[in-house]
Amino acid sequence: MTIEMFEKPLGMRDDFPVIAKQKANLRNQGTELIEQAGYELLQTPTLEYYETIGRISAISDDALFKLLDSQGKTLVLRPDMTSPIARVAASKLLREKMPIRLGYYSNVFRAQKREGGRPAEFEQMGVELIGDDSLYADAEVISLAWDILKQVGVGSARIVVGHTRLLELILADFGLDSEQSSKVRELFVAKNGVGVEQLSRELPISSNKLASFLALMQATTVADWKQWINDENEEQIKLYHDMERLEELFKRNGLGDAITFDISFSSHMTYYTGLVFECYGAGSGFPLGSGGRYDGLMEQFGLQVGATGFGLRVDRLLESVSPEKIEEPQTLILFDEQSEQRAFEKAQQMRASGKRVTLQYAPAVQALEPFTDLFTEVIRGEALDNG
Repeated sequence: MTIEMFEKPLGMRDDFPVIAKQKANLRNQGTELIEQAGYELLQTPTLEYYETIGRISAISDDALFKLLDSQGKTLVLRPDMTSPIARVAASKLLREKMPIRLGYYSNVFRAQKREGGRPAEFEQMGVELIGDDSLYADAEVISLAWDILKQVGVGSARIVVGHTRLLELILADFGLDSEQSSKVRELFVAKNGVGVEQLSRELPISSNKLASFLALMQATTVADWKQWINDENEEQIKLYHDMERLEELFKRNGLGDAITFDISFSSHMTYYTGLVFECYGAGSGFPLGSGGRYDGLMEQFGLQVGATGFGLRVDRLLESVSPEKIEEPQTLILFDEQSEQRAFEKAQQMRASGKRVTLQYAPAVQALEPFTDLFTEVIRGEALDNG
């Protein structure tokens, strides 16, 4: 097969200057808030061992980019950031400093089987709070995600909150085994109400409970969850009261109207073991990011600690942010051989005062008019003597 010189690998994209500038602005705004909240930014390697990060990650095996190193060991391009940060947190350097707050802005890689508008490489921005299993840690990361959404200008932002463990217990009360529950959660992830209704006919759910089962996808507040709580199950009661307290925290902090509590909400990221959430905004048909509690993942690195966090998709944030066209003044100085020294001195002087200045040898410009249209001010060599 012949590859055209302008083709890119499947799922890869070029960021042209306008997009690159918008992403840089998002990065600056988001990471500033992350640091203000007490999180330290870190960077993990692009390549990780398949035996550790590849197997532990919740990303399916066929979505991993794999390659071999010179010793024959299988490596992967990092498919997410939570697993690598969990590895870092389990190191001797940090395990004695729990709880620790780590933030990041990094590229992740997920192979695509076909081009469907889905990138195989994209940036994520997020945080991980490791070593705190309290409800307040969950509230902290959700509130921080919300602050970032508002700071970068996401329109009609909202967050949907669920609970993986509580949903698992409720489905068991309907008589479902683990395999049946898994099928139901897959349909919940896809928000496939028709599929849930069709599957319910094959499940061992008594007729008097069928309406209650189908109503799982209609909850919007914690009070709606009460109807499914088993008063004889202490774990369910505790988790339900935790969610009541969480809802109250959000109301006190002004997030009440922005949060939807959906008991049917489930995540495709299998390492989430407790509270889970997704972020949405106008302009994007996909979640802008997701997060939740993943205590079980830390156990795979030998740590019996709580952990929670989130990751936001930068490409999807761009879809929800109303771009403001900021005309940043930029000066072009055109020079020839006679005016080169004066042009250089003028550029240095202007740059020292904080201005953006481009120096360009005039004879090298093929089409002068379209080139100079890019700048708000043009200074030609012959005008340099006049200031």
